[in-house]
Amino acid sequence: MSSPRIDDYGVIGDCRSAALVSRHGSIDWLCWPRFDSPSLFAAILDRDRGGCFAITPAVPFTATRAYADDSNVLITTFTTADGEARLTDVMPVMSEDDKRRTLIPEHEIVRVIDAVRGDVPFDVRFQPRPDYARKPVAMRATPHLGLRVEDGPRLFTLRADRALALAADRGEAGARFTVRAGERATFSLTFDHAGPAVLPPLGARCDEAIARSNAWWRGWAGGCTYTGPYRRAVVRSLLTLKLLSYAPSGAIVAAPTTSLPERIGGDLNWDYRFCWVRDAALTVRSLCDLGFDDEANAFVSWLLHTTRLTRPALSVLYDVYGELPGPEQTLDHLAGHMGSRPVRIRNEAVGQLQLDGYGELIQAVSEHCRRDRLLDGETQQLLRQLGEYVCDHWREPDQGIWEPREPPRPHTYSRVMCWVALDRLLELERAGSIRNIPRARFERERAHIRDEVERRGFNADLGSYTEVLDGDTVDASLLLLDRYGYRPPGDARMRSSYQRIMQRLDAGPGLIYRTETSRPNAEGAFAICSAWAIEYLAAGGGTLAEATAAFERFLGYANDLGLYAEEVDPASGQALGNFPQAFSHVGLISVAMTIEARRARDAALAAHAQGAAAQ
Repeated sequence: MSSPRIDDYGVIGDCRSAALVSRHGSIDWLCWPRFDSPSLFAAILDRDRGGCFAITPAVPFTATRAYADDSNVLITTFTTADGEARLTDVMPVMSEDDKRRTLIPEHEIVRVIDAVRGDVPFDVRFQPRPDYARKPVAMRATPHLGLRVEDGPRLFTLRADRALALAADRGEAGARFTVRAGERATFSLTFDHAGPAVLPPLGARCDEAIARSNAWWRGWAGGCTYTGPYRRAVVRSLLTLKLLSYAPSGAIVAAPTTSLPERIGGDLNWDYRFCWVRDAALTVRSLCDLGFDDEANAFVSWLLHTTRLTRPALSVLYDVYGELPGPEQTLDHLAGHMGSRPVRIRNEAVGQLQLDGYGELIQAVSEHCRRDRLLDGETQQLLRQLGEYVCDHWREPDQGIWEPREPPRPHTYSRVMCWVALDRLLELERAGSIRNIPRARFERERAHIRDEVERRGFNADLGSYTEVLDGDTVDASLLLLDRYGYRPPGDARMRSSYQRIMQRLDAGPGLIYRTETSRPNAEGAFAICSAWAIEYLAAGGGTLAEATAAFERFLGYANDLGLYAEEVDPASGQALGNFPQAFSHVGLISVAMTIEARRARDAALAAHAQGAAAQ
């Protein structure tokens, strides 16, 4: 069997961790108990060594898949010459009431095969490889408690209502059996750490876990306030973002994977299983815009806890508990996805200076306050400190939003976001949400930033804002200047910048690269940058028809489950980079919201004009 492409995967999760399930029914990526824990299955990074948990028809088949209702319960339907069977995969989620009523595993994957018609033979392969396949596997079979894999204080237990044969010398187990119409087979994989293992019975209990999870996700998604024509794509994006949140702390990871390549066979392979302050702030803004204020509250609480280590400076990224990850490492024993090496764990970007994050964070808090949320004293103190930090450091070169591993430079977008940080703090003070800021200093430094950006960040010969001050290259992040109120979309400098950016970064219908160095054979088109270009049109830089047509092309780059990776290969449409990517889904939501706002505005203007004509 050939290696699945990145977009051949679906994702399941429980707001603590996530697993990637291939179209062939193989779990090829799982880290327990949290997103950034060492992997148990990593076949997506090395098909021979990484380990997997595969439930696959033993005869030729076709597969279709979908999520149940508005949920993260994944259903794959296998069709063979002689029958049809359905595989349901779920990481059960539960409310606090559920926990109180019954004893439930903290970490579990439930897999259920239902034969729909005819006979379908299945092969099962359970090949655990703890700690990124760096540890030997000690697996044993027990009479009543299933297969047990012990890794120090960690215990993984697989139970099934079909007999599994243990091959202890190979560290794996397997089975072949046939399900006939009306029959089912059930599997439960659980994780426990340094405590009694909870192993409830299979059968009806697994049905209850699936039903409970389905209802939980549907209930959560039902809070979405968006009712426009792209609701299905918006809700799928929301469910993906929620799945990427870490419930115990409120953090939101950029993606649940590491080292999925931005170029197949290349070395642009990074660990995204952490919380980037910038990404999380934009994610929370999207959730808040659509009625999910609890997530915004959780993020602000997480941020207050997180910044205690570096305050008032922000680290670029943190782990889900707000700690700084350890040093980046490479796993040289893993072959990498489709030969893309090295495989990395943890991320060296943690030590970079990225000044744009201050503006995005303060913007997110500002959005939160517009919904009549009051800021407590500690949050006000943090925001004042962040503003002072911006005043002290905005002139410094930084690595910028794309965090290249090269010396820092004076990025224009970073300067603009420092302007945004001070502008929003002054706005918050005028609204009474924050007190005792050094208003005169913030106003003075805000004016200095704008003066420098207009003098040195706009190249008159090029007719565009530039990637760096005094530069002659463009950057897709400059499309956001109108979103943050720095320049209106109809402004002459914004219009000419858009034209130059599209000319230089165009990657094909509905796609753009992020910078001029992001060319074919370097990396793919960046999904969120493509969304920014569409959003600029929708906000007023183009017509509603142009924005809608471009957005519908963009929607075509999702996989069959509505999921996006970080990038898209313009030649093949193949997903590239870590998957699924929060940033990409944030971009989709933002475009849908902006198109809907533009539609309402255009309708109101048309009605007003009609009324005036009638008079």
